[in-house]
Amino acid sequence: MKLLKANLLHSMTAIALVTLTATSSITFAGEAEDKGLALSVEAKARDLGWGDSQADMKMLLKNQHGQTSIRLMSIKSMEQKNDGDKSLTVFGSPKDVKGTAFLSFSHPTANDEQWLYLPALKRVKRISSRNKSGSFMGSEFSFEDLTSFEVEKYDYKYIKDDKHNNLDCWVIENYPKDKYSGYKKRVVWLDKKEYRAQKIDFYDRKNTLLKTLTLKDYKQYLNKYWRASTQEMVNHQSGKSTYLNWENYRFKTNLNDKDFNKNALKRAR
Repeated sequence: MKLLKANLLHSMTAIALVTLTATSSITFAGEAEDKGLALSVEAKARDLGWGDSQADMKMLLKNQHGQTSIRLMSIKSMEQKNDGDKSLTVFGSPKDVKGTAFLSFSHPTANDEQWLYLPALKRVKRISSRNKSGSFMGSEFSFEDLTSFEVEKYDYKYIKDDKHNNLDCWVIENYPKDKYSGYKKRVVWLDKKEYRAQKIDFYDRKNTLLKTLTLKDYKQYLNKYWRASTQEMVNHQSGKSTYLNWENYRFKTNLNDKDFNKNALKRAR
């Protein structure tokens, strides 16, 4: 199965690259679905090979009355050959959430696997695939939002060319294949220069705009990989918002599978 996934992604990437290099103006002769898929495959291909990374993050929660609270955490991530990424998030403050840890295994076609360690209860809780649309630690990010982008998880449709923050972008709709997804679709603004997501609109199962994620302050690492230093998720239905500020990125830090298992959840501090 892993070999099949690898061959599929390799073939999709090859098709995208052939299409993209056929013309300097990045025009497509195929249908909107083919164009949306090709652009998404290329975006994924440009972000392969970083290995592993670590970073620090500040999460600011803002309710509909403007009241705020701040949480600090550290993030570890690791690529998997022929599979999705693994990640481990550990809360450092405030005191009431310190030691809480979240482990996520992303998969291209199978159900993602996620666990949450709650130090007050001293137990690991498995996050059900049916509950992936639930809020992550009171934020406007759902558990579903915290998995790595995998091409196979969606169907695609190119919508139009547009500008966002003075950047020329393609606008692509992503339709989740998972029946337990909390979204009917995602609408992604992908910049034409570097293939980075600049904005994502999330529509709920009733096809009503639910949230908007804006990605800002991109920085390049290892002369290749782009990461947004600021992410802003606004919930249009509740009036709440969550801001993520990333810093101190380190890549190729020799992480291994032992850093991403359920025992690592309990060891996290």
